[in-house]
Parts: sequence; structure tokens; C-alpha cells
Amino acid sequence: MKVHLRNPSRDLEFQGPISIVSLLQKLDFNRESVLVIRDGTLVPGDAMLSDSDEIEIRPVISGGAL
Repeated sequence: MKVHLRNPSRDLEFQGPISIVSLLQKLDFNRESVLVIRDGTLVPGDAMLSDSDEIEIRPVISGGAL
């Protein structure tokens, strides 16, 4: 599967099937600190990813009003 990471931007390849949780552990990411997106849709943490998937992992950004 193709994994596009943001901040810094880079592309990686992984073998599927693999769970979101396992993939994030391999990348040393905390599930609460990133968003996993497949086909423009957020992917739940218990989802399985296949070899044909292309996903994007973005950091969670929070902000507030002044």
C-alpha cells in the first residue's frame, strides 16, 4: 500500500493487509495525534488496510478563537 505522510511530506510503501493500529505503531505515531484518510474519508482505528490502498496520514491540528 502507498502511504503519504504530511509534515514533513514523504511517501512510503507497506505490505497489507495490516490494521491502522499496527501501521501507526510501525511508524511510531500515536493514534490520537494523526488522521488516517483513505479515498477522502477518515478511516477508523480498527480498520484493515490492503495492498491496493492509498492512504494519507496527517497530523491533528487544533486551534481556537481569539
